Amino acid sequence: MIKEFFRKQKAKGELIKAFRAAKIYKEVKRDKKTIKIYPSIKSVRFLESRTEHVFIMPYGIDPKDVQKNIVFFQQVLGKNIDITTDNIKKVILNVNHSNIPKELKYNYETISELVQDMKIGIVAGVGMNGEYVVFDAIEFGEVNFLVAGEQGSGKSTMLRNILTTLICTKKPNELHLYLADLKLSEFHIFDNIEHLQHPICETPSELYKVTQILMREVKKRGKLLKQYRIAHVDDLPENAKVPYIGLFIDEIIMLIGEKDILKDLVQIVALGRALGIITCFSLQRPSYDILDTKIRGLLSVRMGFRTTDVQNSKIIGTIGSEKISAETRGRYLLKRSNIQELQAPYITQQEAEKLLKPYKVKEIIEENPPLDQQEEQIEDEIEWGFLDNESEQKR
Repeated sequence: MIKEFFRKQKAKGELIKAFRAAKIYKEVKRDKKTIKIYPSIKSVRFLESRTEHVFIMPYGIDPKDVQKNIVFFQQVLGKNIDITTDNIKKVILNVNHSNIPKELKYNYETISELVQDMKIGIVAGVGMNGEYVVFDAIEFGEVNFLVAGEQGSGKSTMLRNILTTLICTKKPNELHLYLADLKLSEFHIFDNIEHLQHPICETPSELYKVTQILMREVKKRGKLLKQYRIAHVDDLPENAKVPYIGLFIDEIIMLIGEKDILKDLVQIVALGRALGIITCFSLQRPSYDILDTKIRGLLSVRMGFRTTDVQNSKIIGTIGSEKISAETRGRYLLKRSNIQELQAPYITQQEAEKLLKPYKVKEIIEENPPLDQQEEQIEDEIEWGFLDNESEQKR
């Protein structure tokens, strides 16, 4: 009992040292003296895989300042820490005992079990406490992703992991996929998958056709929400249920100058959360030309693999990813409400193809829809202003 007491006091002393280093305190004057008021430490728990510190911030200090100054806490408490806040006063700081694995093989049995009760389950990887980090993109409204990193950093494998998991755990009537492989090197293993609603796009002009399809779907689903007076497509009655939609674009940098496509993408990303549409954009080297503040602010999930310099990591929103070693392929920083360092599951192309084989269709998907769908499409285009009546008659 006494030993436990002194152990806790020592842990609290280290935490206060970290507060001092990070300047997490409030200064007040009392009797002509300046007193520093540190966060109030509520508890210290020694758990099997981590030491948990819970503290309350003084009035007037933003809990996010702890995350912003995480490097000072790492200098005192060690690198293996993670921080969560309630954005009001409470902060939970974990000092993890186990390290992130240097490599993590993709195990479908484990991963499918992790996401089996989720609407759109994303297996992000294993964190500092040795446990999987998994989240439901639909449930938490985290439907817009940016995956970035240098060649050989593990970015492409992460895309393969996410798509393979979604295809193998969601039925074609539950998830419709649209893929754009603008670098012509990543998505060929997903060709002819039954979840695909359009052939894989390889050029901006082909992608423009897809964004037009999705814009019509955005309008259709928006009308449904209004008709049923609901806030999300999950709340639609059974007779009006719609599948989730996933739009994945590899090497979005190829869209620089494609104003019409980018305009569509901004609207799809902005409105997708309520409409059951997830988007995932990837690129090797970020650029302000393609990731302007308008679209970056809408990408709530950032996956920053190794980058060449701090400027690139700033654009992605994962400062520190420039420090990731080239020897640890698959290591990255995940930014959601906070930033976590993770090891992504590694799945080879051969392993992915084996898992995907049952989901291949024998015939290539027709690009042109049936005549009755074409007529409905033309009506939508006229109503929404894509065509005028004269153009429709010529068609």
